[in-house]
Amino acid sequence: MNAPSVHPTAVVDDNAMLGRGVSVGPFCVVGPDVTLGDEVALASHVAVAGRTTIGARTKIYPFASVGHAPQDLKYKGEPSTLTVGADCIIREGVTINPGTAGGGMATVVGDRCALLANSHIGHDCKVGDDVILSNNVMLAGHVTVGSHVICGGGSAIIQFTRVGAHAFVGGMSGLENDLIPYGMVIGNRAHLAGLNLVGLRRRGFSRDDIHALRRAYRLLFAREGTLLERVAGAEGELGNHPLVQEVLNFIRAGGDRAICTPRDAEA
Repeated sequence: MNAPSVHPTAVVDDNAMLGRGVSVGPFCVVGPDVTLGDEVALASHVAVAGRTTIGARTKIYPFASVGHAPQDLKYKGEPSTLTVGADCIIREGVTINPGTAGGGMATVVGDRCALLANSHIGHDCKVGDDVILSNNVMLAGHVTVGSHVICGGGSAIIQFTRVGAHAFVGGMSGLENDLIPYGMVIGNRAHLAGLNLVGLRRRGFSRDDIHALRRAYRLLFAREGTLLERVAGAEGELGNHPLVQEVLNFIRAGGDRAICTPRDAEA
């Protein structure tokens, strides 16, 4: 029942693990340490290598390269992994690399992600659920992307950058600083351009939630005081609101990059 279907021209290693109802199309190559979950479909000319696990019902389109060695000159063949969640769409020409010893040995992509044509996820990235990477989006190594993020076509995110949940990266933007949850950036180099109000409304956030986030945004990126002082002020006024608290915690957690700010704000 539901035995895997493998096209005669495909090359699937005998040690690969194929779940129920898996479909492997013409001229695909599947390596020995690959696990394909139930009902995964490889359309044609897909190459899946390395210690890679693909979640159930994910569909991968032609000429995608998933799990091959990281584009990191320090990589020496260590047994790092790549995990892709369930119900993802991986379109033509997408490249996703596994982790490295310098980044925790794992690249992880969540559930229900849409990775559109020629997008790239570098080594040691952590991508949440329901993320959309439009055509030609580039995530460098060690990037963290929260759930429900949308990256517009041709945008690029530099290594070690954090992108908070529900954020929006405008097309052709070059992001080199951390983007707060619910924020929106545009430009090269990208600057904070307000909240992702369209995304918030589409996902059913209440008017009160949006008002609280807008008030917090004004407090956090006012010209008076340092950023830490403004965080303390927003905490005092709105700290009980869970969405605002998420933004404040993101800023306080810090990272390797500065916080992305509006062009006229002072950090």
